Amino acid sequence: MPLSREMRIKVEKGPQKRPLVAVLKTTPETVLRDYGRLLELARLKDALDPSLPTIVKLNLSWTKYFPACSTEPWQLDGVLKALFEAGFRRENLFPVENKTVVTDPLKGAENNAWLPVLKRYDLEFIPLPGVKWVRYRPKGKLLKLDQIFPEGIYIPEMFIGKQVLHLPTLKTHGHSVTTGAIKNSFGGLLQEVRHYCHKYIHEVLADLMVIQREIHPGIFAVMDGTVAGDGAGPRTMVPRIKNVILAGADSVALDAVAAKIMGFDPLAIPYLRLCHELGLGVADPREIEVVGEDIGGMNFGFRTKRSFVIWGDQMIRKGPLRPFEHLLLHTKLVAWAPLASNIYHDCLWYPTVGRSRIREFQKTGWGRLFRRYAGEE
Repeated sequence: MPLSREMRIKVEKGPQKRPLVAVLKTTPETVLRDYGRLLELARLKDALDPSLPTIVKLNLSWTKYFPACSTEPWQLDGVLKALFEAGFRRENLFPVENKTVVTDPLKGAENNAWLPVLKRYDLEFIPLPGVKWVRYRPKGKLLKLDQIFPEGIYIPEMFIGKQVLHLPTLKTHGHSVTTGAIKNSFGGLLQEVRHYCHKYIHEVLADLMVIQREIHPGIFAVMDGTVAGDGAGPRTMVPRIKNVILAGADSVALDAVAAKIMGFDPLAIPYLRLCHELGLGVADPREIEVVGEDIGGMNFGFRTKRSFVIWGDQMIRKGPLRPFEHLLLHTKLVAWAPLASNIYHDCLWYPTVGRSRIREFQKTGWGRLFRRYAGEE
């Protein structure tokens, strides 16, 4: 009897493998070695081809250094060391980061101690505002991104056809509940005006997974949770020393495991549920294979809060100030928003609350390690 079309599809596909996420405990003394082991456990070479050009997408949430906020220097160091040991070539690695209306990638690379690490590996940091951006027409159906930018979606031309390796940190986010591998593409594939997406952030993150799967021949992510961010992320957080690192080729699965470790139900987070339902990855922890550490007893008890700036943004985009959204955020008057953000974050919060939290962090092993990377010890 001939097979039905449905049965033929099942036979051709065969049994579906569960996505793999590696989780390890680490220390400041062993972190570089542990990153090498992590990438082996997560089967880096099954996801990325060492002979192909690879975007190394850093994560800059603040031009200033704040623990857990942006890619940590030991995270970058450990991953690059592991890449070279795995046969990746210097000429095929492209470390990049973008800007927002409130961040400067070059100053951020300096303040977050990326530049000394990149110099040691003879790699050049590439600020994305300086590269060519081209209009991209997704083949797959999008939920919101094409409606937010009806004039066209523009992405860095250099991303098309290259593999990507994301370097997020383990933290909460006032707009998206948690943030990680998926949202790291938000800072690479969209231009400075990506804050227009905040109103529909969950749908946009699913859309970005669609685009990533179309343009990248391979995707991999390595998440640092040595010091993790709890509370009003992605900036005004409480740093928590958690000593974990994670990696995987399924960004949805990696973010789901990170969310579970933080104490959230992954399928209750809209962007993870959307990606799962659309077949863009696996967000159900029961369908994910975790190797390395047993995470059954891990629950950091994190809670997402909103900073004053994110609270104000949501009041305008979704709350009682919504009638004024166009005037305040889509006209020349929008200049007030980044000014207000910089005043609150850089002039008020960072020198007071932030400085106090940094002082406490500097007393830890990770704080001392950062000072060494920054040349302060």
